[in-house]
Amino acid sequence: FGSRPLSQGCCPATPPRSQTSLRARAMFNARKKILKDKGAAPTELEEEVAKALFDIEVSPSSDIKADLRDVYISSAQDLEVKNRIALVVHVPFRVWKTVRKIQGRLIRELEKKFNKKHVVLVANRTILDKNFRRKGLQVRPRSRTLTSVHESILEDVVGPTEIFGKRTRIGVDGSKLLKVVLDPKDKDKENVETKLATYAAVYKKLTNKEAVFQFPEV
Repeated sequence: FGSRPLSQGCCPATPPRSQTSLRARAMFNARKKILKDKGAAPTELEEEVAKALFDIEVSPSSDIKADLRDVYISSAQDLEVKNRIALVVHVPFRVWKTVRKIQGRLIRELEKKFNKKHVVLVANRTILDKNFRRKGLQVRPRSRTLTSVHESILEDVVGPTEIFGKRTRIGVDGSKLLKVVLDPKDKDKENVETKLATYAAVYKKLTNKEAVFQFPEV
């Protein structure tokens, strides 16, 4: 009996080792864009954001690649807002100065990679309560008070759009509503107008405070 030739395609082709090692190396490099507390494992979403950051950094056409070298994230989460998902990305405070400089362009690049998601970038900030002396501090820095941190979060959430004005309305039941008016001269006003509900939802999630965002009425 003659031996039958093996039919082609009976075994799945294994990818060349070079391709596998390239993928592994890319994942290793992307992992450098995440810094979790106490070595906690990143979530799948955080790995996706880290990979997106790394891809932007190594893209030949990127004009923010030099700034992104020192930028990494600490966490990322999806937040449902009406008919859309908002992607909230936290970055360590020590790299926020760099992020702030490229915030608008970085948001645009990330929104291209996370199609149909509104991307919001926020710095990690620590609130010191009134028992700060127990932590060995003589004076509580104003930047670490609850009020100051919430004001900074507000600026982060709408960034790079500037805040034009704000006021608090108190309801008959004692509830507070913060009205935030954005800069009417913002060059990206048309796009920002689609994100007003996202800003309110993210600010509520991060501070537990109600706020509405709007441009001045003409």
